[in-house]
Amino acid sequence: MKRIAINTGGGDAPGLNAVIRAVVLSAARRGWEVYGIRDGFNGILHTENFPDGGIVRLTQDRVRGITHLGGTILGTTNRGNPLRYPVRQADGTFTEVDRSGEILDALKRIGIEAFIAIGGDGSLSIAHALARKGGLRVIGVPKTIDNDLDKTIVTFGFETAVEFATVCLDRLHSTAESHHRVMVVEVMGRYAGWIALNAGVAGSADAILIPEIPYDLTSVVRKLREREAQGRTSSIVVVAEGATPRGGGRTVIEKKVGRAERLGGVGEKVARELEEMSGKETRVVVLGHLLRGGSPTPEDRLLALRFGAAAVRAIDEGQDGVMVALDPPTVRYVPLEEATRRMKTVPLDCDTILTGRDLGICFGD
Repeated sequence: MKRIAINTGGGDAPGLNAVIRAVVLSAARRGWEVYGIRDGFNGILHTENFPDGGIVRLTQDRVRGITHLGGTILGTTNRGNPLRYPVRQADGTFTEVDRSGEILDALKRIGIEAFIAIGGDGSLSIAHALARKGGLRVIGVPKTIDNDLDKTIVTFGFETAVEFATVCLDRLHSTAESHHRVMVVEVMGRYAGWIALNAGVAGSADAILIPEIPYDLTSVVRKLREREAQGRTSSIVVVAEGATPRGGGRTVIEKKVGRAERLGGVGEKVARELEEMSGKETRVVVLGHLLRGGSPTPEDRLLALRFGAAAVRAIDEGQDGVMVALDPPTVRYVPLEEATRRMKTVPLDCDTILTGRDLGICFGD
């Protein structure tokens, strides 16, 4: 009997539980056992924090009825990269150590033959490093609402995030019109503008600011005044959290050792400057983690189930060091090294940007 392990790392995304269920059911059909690691790799690195030991057996009963649930039954974390784990020194400073050997040893002790890592670029880079160390077959499953993972057409969680952001924009149009205001809506996406772009175009935004196009607010103010001259007294501006002004840098909340920098605050910055430059009353709405939560859409559920089943098939077929990826109409395998080599950002000549420009949307350039 094969024993395989699975974990979920990084930010949560709608569809994670569907992947877990697909892995468990697909493995059970082959007579395999599945074990889940709690909270990324904390279930191994910090077993003292888990009454169940940090690694749990996932049976068919345990995953019954979870496909439609948001979040992850295993828990997740975006802290404590085991390859560069922060350790506080006696003088209060931090140093980084490689604890990946502890992970491999722990999985070997319980007879794990293969490991399925569900995560974004950070989690899959860790998975790639584990695969290179040898002794454990590793399969990656791409997960991120940001849709910034290369070599897959789309990641699960993205469509759900875009749908919710679009619903929010629909609601904001009516209140903006009622009060003759400019509404600035900040959305997640980190260094890629996929959520802002897709939701902004679908939600009839008047301006969309994304990381791929450094913005100049004078062009946005020009758009607001053009609308006012046409009798339109309200406007919607969508801002990706990683958007940057021309000649400036990203707006960062904090940066700590062992953690990726926390982006945020650009919506407030843009709103304040727009109000000063245009004289228009401006309000800001930060959707933030609302985009991560909730039930996945049918499209994301299906994609997550397909990825989970494909990950088990990959193990069955002898694959190692690969990520499952959507290449319509099939799911194929791509080397983890290629999948994590670069970030998938919005191409400036993509059809959605061209469509937005034809519709008169301002992109801040």
